[in-house]
Amino acid sequence: MSAPGGVGGPLDIFIVAGEPSGDELAAKLMQALRAERPDIAFRGVGGPAMTGRGLRSLFPIADIAVMGFLPVVARLPTLLDRIRSTADAVIANPPAALVIVDSPDFTHRVALRVRARLPKLPIIDYVSPTVWAWRPGRAKKMRAYVDRVLAVLPFEPASHARLGGPVCEYVGHPLIERLDVLRPSAEEARLRAEGPPTIVVLPGSRRSEVARLVEVFGEAVARIASAYPDAQFILPAVPHVAADIHERLKSWLIQPRVVMGEVDKYAAFRRARGALAASGTVTLELALAGVPAVVGYRVPWIEEKIVRALATAPSFILSNIVLGENIVPGFLQDDCNPENLANTLLALLRDGAERSAQLAALARLDALMALPSGDTPSARAARAVLAMV
Repeated sequence: MSAPGGVGGPLDIFIVAGEPSGDELAAKLMQALRAERPDIAFRGVGGPAMTGRGLRSLFPIADIAVMGFLPVVARLPTLLDRIRSTADAVIANPPAALVIVDSPDFTHRVALRVRARLPKLPIIDYVSPTVWAWRPGRAKKMRAYVDRVLAVLPFEPASHARLGGPVCEYVGHPLIERLDVLRPSAEEARLRAEGPPTIVVLPGSRRSEVARLVEVFGEAVARIASAYPDAQFILPAVPHVAADIHERLKSWLIQPRVVMGEVDKYAAFRRARGALAASGTVTLELALAGVPAVVGYRVPWIEEKIVRALATAPSFILSNIVLGENIVPGFLQDDCNPENLANTLLALLRDGAERSAQLAALARLDALMALPSGDTPSARAARAVLAMV
């Protein structure tokens, strides 16, 4: 058994991530923790990135990587079993701290069970749930089982303070470590400004998103291509939906170039004059890359009723929320149609008031999201975890 406080053995940290983005974030945290404390051991739940850092996951992360109301209901028995087994592993051999990473529908239920049995164990939540947009009452409830929230968005500490949540500190968004690959070189900037327009099309990273958006995005692309016959359309795809996307693209009149992996995705961003995107973190990626965008989103009708009843954010677009300004245009449900998407993006592709206004707003992001010189989000998060231990 490893020592909870590092006395007589390695410092034992139990870390739980529930989906691929959390797996990547947790892996960087593990690396930063080892840089601060070489005598550290990790247990928990994670995916390929975390196992690459030495974690032996209790079970495959695919067992719990489920998003959306209906998919969660369908997988509920498995999810409940994994919640119990994860909490039991913590309780049976208490670590120095429990770190839960994003995926609140899973990780917070683990934390609740652990807190009931181990009331003095430090519990740190890396990535705040979206209490500022969805179910704000969760913030106050979190105080019962979370000791510290490590926020990746700069406005979240104020949100938790306003809503009565746990102590929350901004440790930086991982994207601010990627500005060198997001921003164009001088030549890429010239081609973005002067060459035939490159337009990135991002219909989502989940099959359900792709299914709801790919047809309307395809029709919008056809309308844009009629105005810009020399435009190049690039669709970055993630591996687990690539086959589905290729099949659905057969119905498109204009075929985009499909690329895979971050290298080609960010190369497309650096050349892009505009983007058509699903709602999500990608809107912040595009904003930091300086790419004017139009965002569309659709959910099943039953989820729409829930979302409209409980959502409190002024925008469903992450970059707008960080900016505190609805500068990136977005369309929901029936308003997310080919005409609205195409006409709005066409205005942004042209040099004019709409494009200038969005670019000027995006330029403010660096100052809003910056950390002290030389600091990185993963290093800052690691120091916060060790301070709790």
